Amino acid sequence: MAAAAPPPPPTPTPDQPIQLPSNPTTHSLFTRIRLATISDVPQIHKLIHQMAVFERLTHLFSATESSLSTTLFNSPPFQSFTVFILEVSQLPFPLDQTTILTKTLNHETPINDQDSEIFRSNGSGFIVAGFVLFFPNYSTFLAKPGFYIEDIFVRECYRRKGFGKMLLSAVAGQAVKMGYGRVEWCVLDWNVNAIKFYEEMGADVMKEWRICRLTGAALESYGYQG
Repeated sequence: MAAAAPPPPPTPTPDQPIQLPSNPTTHSLFTRIRLATISDVPQIHKLIHQMAVFERLTHLFSATESSLSTTLFNSPPFQSFTVFILEVSQLPFPLDQTTILTKTLNHETPINDQDSEIFRSNGSGFIVAGFVLFFPNYSTFLAKPGFYIEDIFVRECYRRKGFGKMLLSAVAGQAVKMGYGRVEWCVLDWNVNAIKFYEEMGADVMKEWRICRLTGAALESYGYQG
């Protein structure tokens, strides 16, 4: 009797197509917003100067590191002047008591920060990318305190990436946490990109209001009139 024929070799399974990531070149950037301390004054001073350049107001810029150190950090956070620092890093941030908000962002191309060394945060590997300075005010109509944002600024190479929204969200979140009634700030009338951004986030741009200011000689003169 003839031997049984050997079974046919198994049919090879067709190769499955390789599923590539939708964006294999994504670059992760770790970000955090934290409370500033007096050791951040050199970075804050440089940020304010860059903001003055952007706003075309360098002729009004007279702040020094010494004057900032003397005036900014005399009270506990949120009771007077408060500064949030925006930092970025290639590595995750350690959590500490100064951290307000953290987020990981993915970008198709790495950010080219040519000033990273001069904006390195206190000798660490973290880079300062922006800041917001705010302080309490009061609404008599609401009978509630609020926050007034004096300055918000993101360095040029980090703009249009959601960092300004993060800074505003951090201030708004603190206001909600403290039961405050509102957050207010000003915007230059020629900064149409910022105005559009604020309107899209739900802010009222109040065109019927004007800023009134006494400063310098006018303040000195008027302050002594009885």
